[in-house]
Amino acid sequence: MANVEKISVSVTPQHADLLRDAVGSGAYASASEVIREAMRDWSAKWQQRSGDIEKLRGMWAEGKASGAATPVDFDETLAEARQELTAARRHGA
Repeated sequence: MANVEKISVSVTPQHADLLRDAVGSGAYASASEVIREAMRDWSAKWQQRSGDIEKLRGMWAEGKASGAATPVDFDETLAEARQELTAARRHGA
C-alpha cells in the first residue's frame, strides 16, 4: 500500500476480540483493513459534525445580528404554528 503511515493504537480487549473475529470470519483480510474502514466511517461523521458546527455558528451569529431578544408566549406561538400546519394541509401544501 503506497503512501501510508504506520501507527500504533491501543484498544480494549473487547475491541481486540471484535477485530480478531472480523478477520477470522473472512469479512476482512487484516486488522488494518478493519481499522481503515472504521477510520473512513469516522472521517465522514467528523466532516458532517464539523459542517453542522459551522452551520450552528452561522445561525448563532445571524440570531445575534437580528437584534435584541423579545419575550415570546410559547403557547401562543405553538397554537399559531398548529393553525398554519392545519391550513397548509387543507391546501395540499
